[in-house]
Amino acid sequence: YRLLLKFQRREGHSNVPSSHIEGSTSLGMWLDLQRQKKKRGKLDKRCEKKLKDVGIVWQLLSERWENYYRLLLKFQQREGHSNVPSNHTEDGLKLGMWLARQAHKKRKGKLTLSLEKKLVDVGVVWNIHSVLWEKKYRLLIKFQQRE
Repeated sequence: YRLLLKFQRREGHSNVPSSHIEGSTSLGMWLDLQRQKKKRGKLDKRCEKKLKDVGIVWQLLSERWENYYRLLLKFQQREGHSNVPSNHTEDGLKLGMWLARQAHKKRKGKLTLSLEKKLVDVGVVWNIHSVLWEKKYRLLIKFQQRE
């Protein structure tokens, strides 16, 4: 725990990477073990409170998802749409690849409805090709009506 406090003071956060070694101790592995214990209901409540007080994130995947989602919102507000190119990087993170993974999960039925709704609500289009086709078709109809 003292090594975690040392890490937190130095780095300004407590999100220790799994592979991180502090001194000669595998701090990242230790923290992963504490998360597993908490998930199984085996972590002492006193230890859980101490870890919570130093800012431990218990649900890493949901925290990571929310971080990418905030980047998507930033992109959407700046660009006026949420159609992130697959090679786009935002604040050093591969936002385009993340969004492509969400689309892949949706196709496989592995994206929860609540996460899918959050993405749709900010304008994510799952089948961009059909949307573009419809848009160009409407332009063609307008052109034809003018002629």
